[in-house]
Amino acid sequence: MLPVTLAIITRNEEERISAAIESAGDVAEVLVLDSGSTDRTVEIAHDLGARVEVLDWPGYGAQKNRALQMSQQPWVLSLDADENLGPELLQSLIRLFEDGPHHDGYALLRRNHWAGKAVRFGVYGPSWKTRLVRKGAGRWEGGILHETLEIEGQVGRLSGFLEHFPYRDRDEFEQTAQQYAVLFAQKAQAEGRSAHWWDVQLRPSLHFIKSYLLKAGILDGKMGFELARLGAWEVGLKWSSLSKTEEKPISEWGEE
Repeated sequence: MLPVTLAIITRNEEERISAAIESAGDVAEVLVLDSGSTDRTVEIAHDLGARVEVLDWPGYGAQKNRALQMSQQPWVLSLDADENLGPELLQSLIRLFEDGPHHDGYALLRRNHWAGKAVRFGVYGPSWKTRLVRKGAGRWEGGILHETLEIEGQVGRLSGFLEHFPYRDRDEFEQTAQQYAVLFAQKAQAEGRSAHWWDVQLRPSLHFIKSYLLKAGILDGKMGFELARLGAWEVGLKWSSLSKTEEKPISEWGEE
């Protein structure tokens, strides 16, 4: 059994939590830190042998740091509920502990999936994410959006893919993009950033060019075009939200 705590933060993830837990194989502990699910997430996690704790929601980074602190094994593998270890990555993890870790943290190559297909190119193509850490050697940084696991020490890499299934359909993508746009506006405003006309007008087009041409999204065919277009729409939504926030506080958006 691997000396690892698999730590997952959840809220209403009954459709995906099983795959995330089962993909990690024989880890010594599974910790699910839930923030008030109203579906069967907690029940399913319990049935799979997880230790489930239910706490309030302080934000992504803060919640993941709580999970780090609550983990009882010397190593912590942090996954989101919509991620799972591919077979090659699981074998790499097993070999790591057979041979003995030589670093304080390890990055995993995360591969996004869209409409049942793996994304190979574009800005949503595979990227390295640090997810495995020796307990006490790192913490999550980044505030309310885009948290990252920062390691005090050397970071190695494991072969194989961390498979990511972020959206069930296009509607969920759009709903998530709208939520992230609000968080982006809050974070940017707190940092003293402003939205200029060129941010709203030019950034979406630049994103499309970067994803579809510079990052070779064109090689993913129709999917590459669709992701570049949706990504451009999301960028425009974020900067428009910041511009709107400067005109009226987010708390007043619904008031006309």
